[in-house]
Amino acid sequence: MAGWSQTIIIGNVGRDPEMRYLQSGVGVCSFSVAVTKKWTDKTSSEQREKTTWYRVSCWRGLAETANSYVRKGMSIMVVGNVETKPYLDNAGQPAASLELTADTFQFLGNRGENQGGGQGGYEDQYSGGGNQGGASNVDDIPF
Repeated sequence: MAGWSQTIIIGNVGRDPEMRYLQSGVGVCSFSVAVTKKWTDKTSSEQREKTTWYRVSCWRGLAETANSYVRKGMSIMVVGNVETKPYLDNAGQPAASLELTADTFQFLGNRGENQGGGQGGYEDQYSGGGNQGGASNVDDIPF
C-alpha cells in the first residue's frame, strides 16, 4: 500500500535564503522558518511559548523564486514533506533537525505587519514545476 504525507507550517523566516546549484545544474535554495506556539499554562496562568525551527529546501524553479523574494522576518506558509535528520551537536550529543522539502509556499506579510509595522507582504503563491520533491539523485544533495 502506498503512503502519502504533507506538512504545512506557518512562521517567520529566520535567515535570508542561500542558493546553490548542483553539478547537474539543478538549483536548490534553503532558508529557515521559526514556528512559535503560544499558550497559557493552566496551573500557573503564565504565558508560555515554544519555537520549533525548520530548515526549508526549495528545488528548481521554486528555488529561484525563493531566492528572489524570501527575506528574513517575512511571514510565510510552506507546504511540503518533512523529514527528521539526526546529527551530533557541538558538544557531541545526538540531536535532530526538521527538514521540509517545499512543494509550494505563500507569503503572508512581514513580521509585525498586523501591529501597524512592516511594509506590506506578498500574497502570491508559488510552486515549482516538474519533480518538486527534490533531487533526482540523493548524491546530488548539497548538504
